[in-house]
Amino acid sequence: MSAQDIRPLRIVVADDQASVREGLVLMLDLLPDIDVVGSAANGRQALDQVAEHHPDAILLDLHMPVLDGTEATRRLTAEHPEVAVVVLTTYADDTSVLETLRAGARAYLTKDADRLHIARTLHSAVAGLSVLDPRVQATLLAAASAPTAPPPEPDAADRPLPDGLTRREAEILTLMARGSTNAEIAAALFLSGNTVKTHINRVFTKTGSRDRVAATRYARDHGLD
Repeated sequence: MSAQDIRPLRIVVADDQASVREGLVLMLDLLPDIDVVGSAANGRQALDQVAEHHPDAILLDLHMPVLDGTEATRRLTAEHPEVAVVVLTTYADDTSVLETLRAGARAYLTKDADRLHIARTLHSAVAGLSVLDPRVQATLLAAASAPTAPPPEPDAADRPLPDGLTRREAEILTLMARGSTNAEIAAALFLSGNTVKTHINRVFTKTGSRDRVAATRYARDHGLD
């Protein structure tokens, strides 16, 4: 079979940031072996696009509205097992990686990957191979080699969190309230500095805090310190 006879890989791109999504579509569609057949701004649209176009793979961000990337991955794996899910996201923390891989993602890349790396990963995932970004591999190895922390008290683990905070955001808020710097939080939770900043911004938004002082007060008022 000649190179001209090889069908380009058909993919859907899903990212809630329009500039990122449109950039990825343009960048990847210029490659001769990639054909972008659809794009989506949230997890629900991603499912609809896959159902409509039946692509070979989907390039998926994690943190999207309506239906997040992890749940979208779980649904895609169940409803369209023939479609390879490749995560492309800012987040390289161990929780995000493990949850998404368990949900069925075949590959996990961070957004500093160039288009050729992304294209190679898409082809590998469609061929049934698993691909992890080097940063992601390092994060998983660090998490695996870390000493096991004692399990939290059952009532604390099961207690619902206020204002839509996730467990990870609550952990970061607690460390902030105890005076930890961004670097110290990153080291304690095996996260990158950029990931910590993103989580802190989400904590500020959800708790209505303008700064760390206000966030600390919120933590104490809600028993999260």
